[in-house]
Amino acid sequence: MPALKILFVSPEVEPFVKVGGLADMVGSLPKDLAKLGHDVRVVCPAYASMKLDGNIVARDEPLGVDVGAGAHWGRTWTTHLPGSQVPLYALEHDQFFGRPEVYAGPWGDHPDNDLRFIFLCRGALTLCQQLDWIPDVIHCHDWTTGFIPLLLNTTLRDTPIGRAATVFTIHNLEHQGYCDRRALDFAHVPVAEFRADSTESHGKVNMMKAGLYHSTKITTVSPTYAEEIKTAAGGFGLDHVLRFRAADLLGIVNGIDESTWNPATDKALPFNYTSANFGGKSTCKAALQKQLGLEIDPHIALFGVVSRFATQKGLDLLAEALPYVLDRMHVQFAVLGSGDGALETTFRELAEKFSGRLGLHVGFNGKLARLIQAGSDFFVMPSRAEPCGLTQLYAMRYGTPPIVRATGGLVDTVEQFVEDTGEGTGFKFQDATAPALYNTIGWANATYYDRPDEYRQLRRNGMARDFSWRTSAASYVNAYEWAIAARRPD
Repeated sequence: MPALKILFVSPEVEPFVKVGGLADMVGSLPKDLAKLGHDVRVVCPAYASMKLDGNIVARDEPLGVDVGAGAHWGRTWTTHLPGSQVPLYALEHDQFFGRPEVYAGPWGDHPDNDLRFIFLCRGALTLCQQLDWIPDVIHCHDWTTGFIPLLLNTTLRDTPIGRAATVFTIHNLEHQGYCDRRALDFAHVPVAEFRADSTESHGKVNMMKAGLYHSTKITTVSPTYAEEIKTAAGGFGLDHVLRFRAADLLGIVNGIDESTWNPATDKALPFNYTSANFGGKSTCKAALQKQLGLEIDPHIALFGVVSRFATQKGLDLLAEALPYVLDRMHVQFAVLGSGDGALETTFRELAEKFSGRLGLHVGFNGKLARLIQAGSDFFVMPSRAEPCGLTQLYAMRYGTPPIVRATGGLVDTVEQFVEDTGEGTGFKFQDATAPALYNTIGWANATYYDRPDEYRQLRRNGMARDFSWRTSAASYVNAYEWAIAARRPD
């Protein structure tokens, strides 16, 4: 098949606006697809908080989007993804995006999120027609773009852009975009689509469900997560839809931007290093210990954590296990994160009780996050659920073996350590319990002290793995071609 025209539509794009791993994917994958020779473009909202530089310019032609009672007019800003020629189009509309937050403010979710992201969906399709550039395939991301496949199957089916195939990627099935029936009216979608096998769920419109039923093909961010979401335990009420669409569902592991996440060149680190020379990692460890008020000791095992404080991330399990770990093992912990107020309080109390051995920073600090990845000896991710996960990939890239619960993408990306051989890249445990986490931390700690040669091999193994987008990009091209063949069998 010749070069493809591929449109990404997303609420987040790294480095312009980021809430989670979705932004990392949309900021990286298009660049690797472009390197393969494809014509790739990205559309996102122009939030008030977007990090824009002097290279962005406004298009002369205003953007009239046919939603609501009449056209909503906006403006399109254009730039490129950094380090590439991939065009980025940011849709400006003061009513919908002239606020700094992406999804929610201190009061909770924005009550007009349905209208905001329907404007994004219809606006992206309108922009393609304005540019006279009709994509072969539109790559949609999560519930915010769920109305794109719906529009292409209904209102816009017989227009030129109606021939475009869609690939809908589930990043986190838990968030589904429930809203009122006004969403259909605002999008000019036939009221007949308010039914159980289209958009209706529990008497509401479900924007994720719309994307799942109407997309040409569906992907998610790891093969294991693709299986988990077809079960009642992991499907968040949509498992029956995913079983119905199982033949069109594919799991592809996320990659990372290895030009950015590279311990040999990372400017955020006090000293760089490679798998052939770990001297710089020791310097990073000392800098991390100093910054978080830990006793500076090059020999003690240092465990790092960078996470939201949430039960989904298993931070309650860590909080329960930590007093026993710190009482009984010769270890230190460096913890960075924020979220649940009760968990924040618990970790503050633990940091006070174990001063000098548990260093804590509540909040987000990108530079400190990288230092924890580089300066720690192990990286802890006790997640109850993890569709793919990126921080374990960063940890292995930085020579820091991860300790993970065997769920979602953590199963697919971390290889279990094998004693006596030094094989593997980290440590996995099955049960989402504090004792299971405690025992696995103990196993890793014993390996650090009792099997230093195998521990060093474990670090090198992780750094040698290819976690770039190259392999995943080729898999997505296959998915795009599969979708195009299904949408346009001619």
